Amino acid sequence: MNRDVEITTPAALPEETSTEAVLRPSRLDEFVGQHQVRASLQIAIDAAKQRHEALDHVLFFGPPGLGKTTLALLMAREMGVQCRTTSGPVLERPGDLVGLLTALGDGDILFIDEIHRLRPQLEEFLYPAMEDFHVDVRLSDGPHAQTLPMSIARFTLIGATTRFGLLTPPMRARFGLVERLSFYPTDDLNSIVLRSAGVLNVPIDGAGAAEIAKRSRGTPRVANRLLRRVRDFAEVRADGRITGDVAIAALERLNVDEFGLDDMDTRILSTIIEKFDGGPVGLGTIAASVGEDPATLEEVYEPYLMQQGFLERTARGRMATRNAYKRLGLTPTRRDESQPSLLDE
Repeated sequence: MNRDVEITTPAALPEETSTEAVLRPSRLDEFVGQHQVRASLQIAIDAAKQRHEALDHVLFFGPPGLGKTTLALLMAREMGVQCRTTSGPVLERPGDLVGLLTALGDGDILFIDEIHRLRPQLEEFLYPAMEDFHVDVRLSDGPHAQTLPMSIARFTLIGATTRFGLLTPPMRARFGLVERLSFYPTDDLNSIVLRSAGVLNVPIDGAGAAEIAKRSRGTPRVANRLLRRVRDFAEVRADGRITGDVAIAALERLNVDEFGLDDMDTRILSTIIEKFDGGPVGLGTIAASVGEDPATLEEVYEPYLMQQGFLERTARGRMATRNAYKRLGLTPTRRDESQPSLLDE
């Protein structure tokens, strides 16, 4: 099964493509954080290699930017196989999947990002491919259409999703390994920032790395993005070295506060408090008020705001907590005074 590794990746912005490729670890043991997930994957990889078999199908779920794609690529490299990547919204017809599946060799990996957005027709098409390693190819259309069963190589499907609850039970049941990726603690993010700075040849001290890490929303992708922006600031406004003071000045210019909240986070909280008396208010109403897509609010902004104790999700809608009032320098209403505050000393 060991072959030269060929990894295909989706199109992205030139800067992001080159930089992210450089910053990605080259081995699984270089991956920082997600220790339990990494240990579980290493056992599965070692066992599959000993048996000379393909990996079982794997599902990663969790907020965006935590390393789901990176882990899939590292698994392919550890197994010595090819990894072909695509995403749920890109796949429109069964023929799109047929082309991908028939091009895979034994043990190869097919990575589908945003797998929860697969169309039901495609999801059902995948079932026999995942279980019995064959697909039914339609030879014609119409009521008398004929299908031709076609065998495919024993491959591994790795799915990634930010919306685990939107996956159907039959699809979830077909993954042998299901792993949840969580937000990273500051210590892990600090290690990631220092490693990335070394790869990019950016002079940085411990205070500068710590300042970037604690404002990175628990997300490596955000940490690397902030590092690049602080690097730009240091090169233009300082001597090129990222110190604690330089990092603070750069991040304040980017409107990223000490909690990692940016301008959109602040707009969401202030909208709930100032326009809707702290809530409860529906997601669609908030999205319309701040001019953002509801799905983006729910998948990108809300998880971190909830983790930090600034937002509460209730059956009637979203509510701002006392932490949110204190963050904005406002006095909680009588209704909110009974809520505990993580910022109380």
